[in-house]
Amino acid sequence: MIYVSIFNNDRNVLYTTDNTDKFLSFYDNVNSLSIIDSPHGIVIILNDKLDSNKETYYIQTYKSLAAENLYISTLAAILLGVNLSSLLIIILISSKASRKMLSPIEEMTKTVKTISVEALDTRLNISGSKDELKELAETFNEMIDRIQQSYEQQNQFVSDASHELRTPIAVIQGYASLLSRWGKNDKSVLDEGISAIKSESEGMKNLVENLLFLARGDKNTQRFEKESFLINELIDDLIKETKLIDNKKHNIICSSNDVTHIYADRRLLKEALRIFIDNSVKFTPENGTIKISAYNRINNLELVVEDTGIGISKEDLPFIFNRFYQVDKARTKDKSGNGLGLSIAKWIISKHSGKIFVESQVNKGTKVSINLPIQK
Repeated sequence: MIYVSIFNNDRNVLYTTDNTDKFLSFYDNVNSLSIIDSPHGIVIILNDKLDSNKETYYIQTYKSLAAENLYISTLAAILLGVNLSSLLIIILISSKASRKMLSPIEEMTKTVKTISVEALDTRLNISGSKDELKELAETFNEMIDRIQQSYEQQNQFVSDASHELRTPIAVIQGYASLLSRWGKNDKSVLDEGISAIKSESEGMKNLVENLLFLARGDKNTQRFEKESFLINELIDDLIKETKLIDNKKHNIICSSNDVTHIYADRRLLKEALRIFIDNSVKFTPENGTIKISAYNRINNLELVVEDTGIGISKEDLPFIFNRFYQVDKARTKDKSGNGLGLSIAKWIISKHSGKIFVESQVNKGTKVSINLPIQK
């Protein structure tokens, strides 16, 4: 409520609307709207001077701000309560949202902890994941797929190697036992035992050397030294060596041997070609034909080893470069090796950025074409 009091020149009250008698004192030096902290509380005061009939009067208008202060205090308390409540609600909502967002990560963490060598088939569940988390889970699953595949290949490799070594070791042990019993007094038994042990030992040596070659290749530690040389000279050497070893059992010919410079590892390339040629010699009947050729295809060099041998079935053809893979043993009786030669040849050609194409028909022959880039 607004009060009005009139004072005379002596500052005595002549008239007032304030019946509380709390603010009947005249406040001098208040010529404009002012807020004063009085003994009875904070008030807002405005004084005005009035001259009439040579008398001076003072009109003092004032209002207590107690109610306004109460309103402001109440509003501040309400705003504080609203802010605290809003903050609490935000914290609760954020906590729930963060738990919902982090739950896929927690699930991923639990799943990852369960993955071990014995449980490589475990995968992250990507059904509840979104955006980046889903992409992360898919990438992780793909990585585990590759690890599992490599681990299974390694286990298969060790298992196959153990199997291949078991047979010659058993043969050697058998003949050693035979020699210890009767070999000392029976020359035929002695000769047979020594011959078998030498043969099996040589087979084990070749197997171990092939295994070491592939192991070094897998670790990228295999020696690989490129040089420039004439491929026709390498083909001539291979034909000459093959004829010498074959002892005229096959018709070994060269239909084309283009003079071509190539930048490659001569030793390894010769080894790869030797593997294909040896297979042709091994699986081609006597008096059959083995053709070894080299063609310059401008940007590529094509090396061809073709024979009239027993051929490879369509069922076996896609797997011939797999380690330890051997075609139908009933057809290749007494001729099969350890199944690593073609894997080594493929590694060598791949190392030279080359490609191998194999065409074959059963009882008609096999043609192996090797394409290598010519680096000028």
